[in-house]
Amino acid sequence: MGKVTRESLMTLEAYAKARPEFRRKVLEHKKNRKVALGAHVTLLFEDELTVRYQIQEMLRIEKIFEEEGIEHELEAYNPLIPDGRNFKATMLIEYDDVEVRRRELARLKGIEDRLWVQVEGAPRVFAIADEDLERENEEKTSAVHFVRFELSDDMAAALRRGATLSVGVDHENYRAEASPLPDAVRAALVADLA
Repeated sequence: MGKVTRESLMTLEAYAKARPEFRRKVLEHKKNRKVALGAHVTLLFEDELTVRYQIQEMLRIEKIFEEEGIEHELEAYNPLIPDGRNFKATMLIEYDDVEVRRRELARLKGIEDRLWVQVEGAPRVFAIADEDLERENEEKTSAVHFVRFELSDDMAAALRRGATLSVGVDHENYRAEASPLPDAVRAALVADLA
């Protein structure tokens, strides 16, 4: 899967014009890349389009138009795009109430390391989390994590042949799974594999 390049980005002016339609396209695309694990954990599986949208939004919000700033955003976000041998996702832990969120994030320390994917007939593959920076401290975990799931050649081949794919979290204070994933979600993720 290709990375986002300077040439694939729109200028701020062009993006302002294209944004409503581009945003609609990306939101539709994300429907088959989002997996809810219970009521409070969501995984958004990233790809070139979702990352390009995120970069365009950051450039717009921060009004970044100079090359150095654009390059910084590309360097920050491109590592979120799968490389053909893995799935990469943004993990969101969501609680509406601030006090409940604070309490639960303390109880869920380490949850990012307990996320897994499983190809039918193969062992679970646990996430490699937050390679860019530490998002957990002594008191709590973060509400947002970036995770990677490395697949073997056999797992990727099995998925291409039609094996089912499941996703879950197995933490002492939070367990949930989506098993197996709906066909449309599975197909979107298999498209990420080289």
